[in-house]
Amino acid sequence: MEQIIVNLPKQAEELLAPQTSALLLNDSIITTTIVREPSRLYHFTKRCIDIVLSACGILALLPVFIVIAISIKLDDGGDVFHFREIVGLHGRRFYALKFRTMIHNADGYLAKRPVLMRKYEQNMKLSNDPRITHMGRLLRRTSLDELPQLFNVFVGQMSLVGPRIIHPSELPRYREWGQKRLCVKPGITGLWQVSRRQHLCYEERILLDMHYIDSRSFITDIAILLKTLKVFIVHTGI
Repeated sequence: MEQIIVNLPKQAEELLAPQTSALLLNDSIITTTIVREPSRLYHFTKRCIDIVLSACGILALLPVFIVIAISIKLDDGGDVFHFREIVGLHGRRFYALKFRTMIHNADGYLAKRPVLMRKYEQNMKLSNDPRITHMGRLLRRTSLDELPQLFNVFVGQMSLVGPRIIHPSELPRYREWGQKRLCVKPGITGLWQVSRRQHLCYEERILLDMHYIDSRSFITDIAILLKTLKVFIVHTGI
């Protein structure tokens, strides 16, 4: 059930060149269109599971949310939540809810430091990001910062399992795979989160998103959820 790690090809940047319309990944053809659309039963059941599990998760984790909120306030006195604009299903935009892990005006911090900005734009992330707060490092290491996205799942903007959430400015990086990306709701967890996440370049993350879209099934989603739960337990020490 946990054998879901995808071995990505080298030179991923070349594979995602603008002239490319299909590529080969582990003997599977990844095209710009969806290879296999899951049944209506899959979509209906997936939505029911999202509603039930997100509601149960919100109720069960309310005490944890309160503790985290207080800890963030005590850390630097800033806002508890961060609202990140996301492009979702069919291009609809919404705000994904996260516990704040960065300093106030984190974008302005980068704008004043061109070298850091260039490094960030390469992969949309920074190793040892200086903008992350003390409490934020703990939240990111345990993925607790993403738990408020259960509210986004409950209202139907996201799913428990799906492609990564992306800002609208990231969509052009998907090139001709952009429209395919918008055919599926983003997820709290997915193949990227359980596949060597700290080592993947941006192009490899795109390949994982496309691979998930083409291989969606109950078995795949359950395997990702179980793997995510295992990693969460290990990181939090529960």
